[in-house]
Amino acid sequence: MHYTHEPAPIVTVPVTGSSAAFPVHRIYCVGRNYVEHAKEMGFTGREPPFFFLKPADALVVVPEGTTGAMAYPSQTNNLHHEIELVVAIGKGGRNIRASDAHAHIFGYAVGLDMTRRDLQNDMKKQGRPWCIGKAFDQSAPIGPITPAHQAGAIEKAEIYVQVGGQDRQRSQIDKLIWNIGETIEHLSAAWELKPGDLIFTGTPEGVAAVVAGDVMQGAITGLGSLRLKVV
Repeated sequence: MHYTHEPAPIVTVPVTGSSAAFPVHRIYCVGRNYVEHAKEMGFTGREPPFFFLKPADALVVVPEGTTGAMAYPSQTNNLHHEIELVVAIGKGGRNIRASDAHAHIFGYAVGLDMTRRDLQNDMKKQGRPWCIGKAFDQSAPIGPITPAHQAGAIEKAEIYVQVGGQDRQRSQIDKLIWNIGETIEHLSAAWELKPGDLIFTGTPEGVAAVVAGDVMQGAITGLGSLRLKVV
């Protein structure tokens, strides 16, 4: 087959303890999925889960033990960090029950849902899609994927991010409004999940701005850390 131009390379994420790489299909993100974060964004209660997407090439892949870099994006003066547990799907399906969801999980990673908050807020006020605030280039930094059987009790893990060595966000995965299984159940009712899908499961309270020169250090118990500098 002849192409009109060179095809884009396959986006992959390294797998902890393996020479294999995880090829990425889609990136799904869950909005307002921690109680305290929902409150700080002006919402309360257990609203139905909602989702948005990022392109696969928005990933900034940061190998363990290194410091990645993301460029401060254009058109914003309010770039926010959102630390998140990322679920990597290894077995696809539709209408997956929450009780069966873990059989579809390949592993987990530490991720950051970077957000141009001023642009997102402008779109909200106008009733327009958030894509410009959420799905921009380099908006999804991620560390290596730890296979599920090596991750331990991920539902009870601690999650945090520090900026310049100071805590910004710190919580536990068990404070998710919709847990991992429930999230997969809802998501697979709307889309057919495929091997290679990544799910950013939501962020706890404490989201705040970063500027060029800031170094973020995020971690989740059992998954290692993600270190990223804004340049």
